[in-house]
Amino acid sequence: TGCDLQPATVKRLSEVPRIAGLKEAHGTIARIKELLALGLPKAFTLLSGDDATACESILLGCKGDIWVTANVAPRLMHQMCKAALAGDRKLAMELDARLQGLHKQLFVEPNPIPVKWALSQMKRIGNGIRLPLVPLDAAHFETVRGAMRPAGAL
Repeated sequence: TGCDLQPATVKRLSEVPRIAGLKEAHGTIARIKELLALGLPKAFTLLSGDDATACESILLGCKGDIWVTANVAPRLMHQMCKAALAGDRKLAMELDARLQGLHKQLFVEPNPIPVKWALSQMKRIGNGIRLPLVPLDAAHFETVRGAMRPAGAL
């Protein structure tokens, strides 16, 4: 797919002193396992960039994350990430279960349309949106709102 860096390329790049890390958003746990098995340098930071698999990725060894969901549920995302980094699988998975619907529904339309709508519902930003973005289709309002509730965003 498009600009996918293959694991062998990541390994070579991880050895370049000015490259500090990688946001891995391939979306599969298999890719995370493959990258971690490469023996990347300790100073190289592998971050999760896929919301739905991020908890498991951190539990496996990613050093953190770059997420869309954190814009809408920052406290719960922080708690989940902290638990995963501490190796507390049970707590991390419990917290992530509350976030899974939001991980999915924030991509019901192209990012950042659903995020901006959710933030406007939370009164964090105004309702306005400018081109080239368009408003979230009203057909998705209840679905996104429903995913926000278990994550404590409403």
